[in-house]
Amino acid sequence: MNREKLMKMAGAVRTGGKGTMRRKKKTIHRTTTTDDKKLQSTLKRIGVNAIPAIEEVNIFLEDSVIHFVNPKVQASIAANTWVVSGSPQIKRLQDLLPGIINQLGPDSFANLRKLAQQFQKEVPHPAAEEDDDDVPDLVEGETFEEAAKQESAA
Repeated sequence: MNREKLMKMAGAVRTGGKGTMRRKKKTIHRTTTTDDKKLQSTLKRIGVNAIPAIEEVNIFLEDSVIHFVNPKVQASIAANTWVVSGSPQIKRLQDLLPGIINQLGPDSFANLRKLAQQFQKEVPHPAAEEDDDDVPDLVEGETFEEAAKQESAA
């Protein structure tokens, strides 16, 4: 074996500089699969059961919603534990509003009222738009034809 290559390999296992001891054990980096296995074994010990055919899960926060589409849901009623796994999306309450009104609880109605008030402030009333027409008011004694003739003559 090449001496330079051997020195390079020996230098890679030292914890410090020259004259220090080599490390005794190589560190093992755990992957997320081992964490997932530990989580699944803990959930199995609690006694969770899978709940099939759930299309969406919404977790309501103050002004936003954590939205899961086709999640894997597991529950243990005795342990008061619910596990929702899937890819979450954080959305505003306005984005999901027409379809989730029946899911809102009594505490979310205050947020809904606040949204409605903000929406009314942003959108002007239709009666106010009708007053702002481009057609000027008529002056008594004048017609549109006379005004048009005066403009073309000038």
